[in-house]
Amino acid sequence: MGLTGKLVAAIEFKAGGDVFHELFRHKPHHVSTTSPGKVQGCDLHEGEFGHVGSVICWKYTHGEREEEIAKQLIQTIDEEKKLIEFKMLEGDLMEEYKNFLITLHIETKDGIDLVTWTLEYEMLNDDVGHPISLLAFFIDLTKDIETHHINKP
Repeated sequence: MGLTGKLVAAIEFKAGGDVFHELFRHKPHHVSTTSPGKVQGCDLHEGEFGHVGSVICWKYTHGEREEEIAKQLIQTIDEEKKLIEFKMLEGDLMEEYKNFLITLHIETKDGIDLVTWTLEYEMLNDDVGHPISLLAFFIDLTKDIETHHINKP
């Protein structure tokens, strides 16, 4: 019991929600430029960047491991809602989770752009913890991307 969970974080993004959405939709391989300490690369394995059904593989640093891998299927893109769903296929997270879905959604409320990360997951067993540190990783990554774009000449 209690093997499924959902974590959500909404972060104000001062560099423009469209910028953030475009980066993850069409240029995820550029995320490493904005936050090289967290993301070392994003490779296309199948399809095209920015298209549903494409498979991408992230190299990132999270926690105590030097480099982790996340192979994901771009499951959903809703351009109107600025929403992208990444379904985990393989990688380090799958050692502890049976299913893992990461949803990235940008919305504007009262003139403020919010980047919302939603992690939905099913743990393999009761010994696995909730991925709170991964949610913190995404919050920090969002702030790194914001800083990069605000400081751009």
